[in-house]
Amino acid sequence: MRNPFKSFTKFEWALWIFSLVAITVSHFVSGSKDHLTYATSLVGVTSLIFTARGDVLAPFLLIAFAVCYGLVSFFFGYYGETMIYAFMQMPICIVSIVTWLKNVSGKQSKIVKVGTLDRKKIIIMAVLAAVVTCAFHFILRYFGTKNLIPSTISVFMSFIALYLMALRIPQYALAFVLNDMVLIVLWSLACTESITYISLVVCFSIFMINDLYSFYSWRKRKKESQETDNIETDNIETDKNV
Repeated sequence: MRNPFKSFTKFEWALWIFSLVAITVSHFVSGSKDHLTYATSLVGVTSLIFTARGDVLAPFLLIAFAVCYGLVSFFFGYYGETMIYAFMQMPICIVSIVTWLKNVSGKQSKIVKVGTLDRKKIIIMAVLAAVVTCAFHFILRYFGTKNLIPSTISVFMSFIALYLMALRIPQYALAFVLNDMVLIVLWSLACTESITYISLVVCFSIFMINDLYSFYSWRKRKKESQETDNIETDNIETDKNV
């Protein structure tokens, strides 16, 4: 059994601990007795650290987060969020497990290779996102989802982010940043009914910071991978000339 925390950088340790502390403080300051919401937030920020690293453990943690967050959303009446995580995030995370495991950077590595985005993938993404968003909008309206418009936008941004994540495209993190903004609005509205949801506002604010780091981390690994490929190509050309 490997220790998944062993290879954390000092910054990643600091970011993870800061995230856990911020969520914990907000939970207890609000006087919340909703321990499921608290646990959901902790699982969520932990999953993001591993996602930022491109660790194959990330999709498994995201599935656990999807289950917990789906329940929290259902109890409040955000059926859109429940459906997103139950019928969209969980299936795509399962697909991500397969695609990530098939694309690790080496036989002994648990870090995935960075993918590339081409025109075909963009077209497929745009079509699927439009179909999924339209379908969810009418379903959410039928079930009387609270704050329908932000919930529909969240569906769209979540699909884009998850699609790109499954393909190992760094821009998935930017899509999640935009979705974090939407979710901050959603749970801020929920706080007008119960202050106990303040921990989720803090949670998604922390998520936004983590997702920005994820984008930086994936872009850095992509650049390093390209530089390595260029060096290997140059070496092959040199060997041929010799």
